[in-house]
Amino acid sequence: MSFAMRIQSPQTLPTPKESDFHPVNVEESVSTESSQVLSMPDHLIDFLKITNQRSQLQHESKDKSMATLPQVANYIEPLYDTFFCPLTKQIMDDPVTIENGLTYERKVITKWFKTFGHRDDIICPITGMKLTSKVLSTNVALKTTIEEWKERNETARIKVARTSLSLASSDNTILEAIIDLQHVCKRRYNKVKALSVGILPLLIRLLGYKDKDVSYEALELLRQLAEGDDEVKKMIANTVDVLALIELISSSYQEIRHASLLLLVELSRSQALGGKFGSAAGAILMLIRVKFNHHVDSFASEKADEILKNLETFPNNIKRMAEFGFLEPLLNHLTEGSEEVQMEMTSYLGELILSNDNKTYVAEKASSSLIKMVQSGNTVLRNKAFKALVQISAHHPNGGILVEAGIVKIVAETFTRGIYKELMDTKKEAAAILANILESGVEHDSIKVTSLGHGLSSDYVVYNIIHMLRNSTPGELNLNLIRILLCLTKSPESMDTIVNVVNESEASYTLIELINNPHEQLGIAAIKLLILLAPHVGNTLAERLCKTWGQPRSLIECFNETNHITEKQAVSAKFLAKLPQQNLTLNLALLNSNMVPSILRRISAIQRNGMKTSRHTTVYLEGLVGILVRFTATLYEPQILFLARTHNLTLVFTELLIKTSSDEVQRLSAIGLENLSSESITLSSPPLEKKTKSKKRFHLPNFSSSWSLETKKTPVLCPVHRGVCSPETTFCLIEAKAVERLLLCFDHVNNEVVEASMAAICTLLDDRVDVDKSVSLLSEINAIQYILNVLKEHKQEGLWQKSLWMIEKFLVTGGNKSVSDISRASLISAFHTGNDSMKQMADNILRHLNRMSTGPSSQFFK
Repeated sequence: MSFAMRIQSPQTLPTPKESDFHPVNVEESVSTESSQVLSMPDHLIDFLKITNQRSQLQHESKDKSMATLPQVANYIEPLYDTFFCPLTKQIMDDPVTIENGLTYERKVITKWFKTFGHRDDIICPITGMKLTSKVLSTNVALKTTIEEWKERNETARIKVARTSLSLASSDNTILEAIIDLQHVCKRRYNKVKALSVGILPLLIRLLGYKDKDVSYEALELLRQLAEGDDEVKKMIANTVDVLALIELISSSYQEIRHASLLLLVELSRSQALGGKFGSAAGAILMLIRVKFNHHVDSFASEKADEILKNLETFPNNIKRMAEFGFLEPLLNHLTEGSEEVQMEMTSYLGELILSNDNKTYVAEKASSSLIKMVQSGNTVLRNKAFKALVQISAHHPNGGILVEAGIVKIVAETFTRGIYKELMDTKKEAAAILANILESGVEHDSIKVTSLGHGLSSDYVVYNIIHMLRNSTPGELNLNLIRILLCLTKSPESMDTIVNVVNESEASYTLIELINNPHEQLGIAAIKLLILLAPHVGNTLAERLCKTWGQPRSLIECFNETNHITEKQAVSAKFLAKLPQQNLTLNLALLNSNMVPSILRRISAIQRNGMKTSRHTTVYLEGLVGILVRFTATLYEPQILFLARTHNLTLVFTELLIKTSSDEVQRLSAIGLENLSSESITLSSPPLEKKTKSKKRFHLPNFSSSWSLETKKTPVLCPVHRGVCSPETTFCLIEAKAVERLLLCFDHVNNEVVEASMAAICTLLDDRVDVDKSVSLLSEINAIQYILNVLKEHKQEGLWQKSLWMIEKFLVTGGNKSVSDISRASLISAFHTGNDSMKQMADNILRHLNRMSTGPSSQFFK
């Protein structure tokens, strides 16, 4: 027996007779016990061995804790030997009296009776006398006395433990105090006492204690106090820092991790504390991490999952879980909850910023439910479902999932049913969903969106979309409508429909007016659609652009000379370049804006700084060069001719042929040189002769001509154009040194660049120029070899046709100089595979070659 139980003078207890109680002397008790064992029968000895082993395990830690708390000696209530069961030597909980008047612990004596096979054999374990009855009578007086003693004793022990905790005693003392409280608080009313004396704040303070055993036992005691008691949980909720408690689940000590999780399981069942998890920064995130680290600690994962499930009773916690990527609770409530819950979950879903993987997960799990909500009569729920679907559809791989779920027909009805009572936000979001799905690349031609079988590309649907575009004011809705139209232009059938509707209606004015919309992305989208429409209704767009107030000046004003190139600048330049180049109205409007000097400065800056200054640089540069090329298509206009001469466009395009990494810039530069060179024969007419003045003119028959008083200045003439040429005034390719650069482009891998370069060289073989001189000049720089390489390396009909035309020119004028270089195999291939024009040219060349060699031409075709 412990020192705490050794007392000097017992107090008199009220209920039993005083003669029945004697203070316990542990040493004497042990001695008596030993002597009694020697005289016990074997049956009793075996029974006591089993019973003592079990009871020893139950009370060992209790006795040890009491023995190591010296403070208890000052407060402990005295013990009496009648409190102890004669068999277990432990204080009885339920004392009962048997037939002969002796008192035992009910459980122990019951087990003793069961050891006998026949009731006639039952004896008293202490006296050995036979018992005729197994009736057990509760010793009420003794039981009451023991209960009162326990209550006073446990109250004293609680006070002692509180003192040890509050005085910050040694680690061992604190630990023993906590363990003793664990034993005491097994009785519910002792929990109340412990909490009433301020144990709770002391325990919470110990959660982060340096001694890990102390932290662990403190957690265990807190769980014991909270278990099954909502009031205690509420007290803990008002005292504990949730985040500090959560941090313990990441402890390096497994015991502390598990104990903290077990405590959190209890606390998470409380309405008072459950709501605090969502507001504690990072608390739910840490639980989610533990849940999904099953391979690291399966027990912790299981408990974290249990905690998260308990926390689902609070909508804010579900939202936090979803924010951290754990969407299952939100989706479960969204698909299975009441309409009110569905509305709340759908609202959360619409607000979340989901990763692409999570968007796909939501699409797979909740698309059907969201679509049902969209079809419901609840306007608010419908609107929230649309918002959620906007985000899900933004991830292109989800397009197929949503199409299969039937969303396209539903959102298309927003444009075709004329639902004027529909919320404007719903229209905007429906348009966004459809735009997202179409941008994902799903096949849409076969999708029917009306009861009459209209498809998305039908006149009916396209007309309704454009009608809504013309009659809607919100920028976001118009942006989404244009995105839909941009996607529909990828289909030839849809493009024809859009072109017809735009041409027949005032939609082109609407699109042009949207260019200057304050919503920048809307303006950019409108320009992109106009670019796609330009090849089909380009002149109409150009004329209407010039009739629109502030245009094309507002597009030109985008070309500010800042270092950063924006998408708006790039698409604006591209749009102006893509409109028909021969449109004089637009070209004069651009000329009058005095934009060319600015364009040349921007091109020079891009060449100086490189193409990587912005992701829009390439498109911007191509647009700027395309605008310059526009002017070369209307050189018959004197103002534009003057502009081309003033800014020496021939030299500009010549330099761009090699000082760029863009195929389109090279192609455009070659086109510009072709247009300029086409005017050279007209602009380089021979100059008039100018004579010097002479005071007297006469003839001497026998004198040398050197004596003449008349002198002449003979200008240097261009051998090809038969006049005075220069790059600036007549745009001569020869004087501009552009011929060699154009020939280098013949080896380009891009067919369009090759064809444009060949077209520029063809201007030097035009019947209006001196073809003999031109062929001679081209032969000197081995041009025929470049032409033959094109014939050999490329199979495009346009390139073959130009190549054959040029070869024929060379043969007609160049005689037999180039015969050895011409491949007859390529000509025969062109004869057999080309169109009628190519066949005729190939035949002419082969016949010409044959006449220059020997034998009839027919031998090539046998």
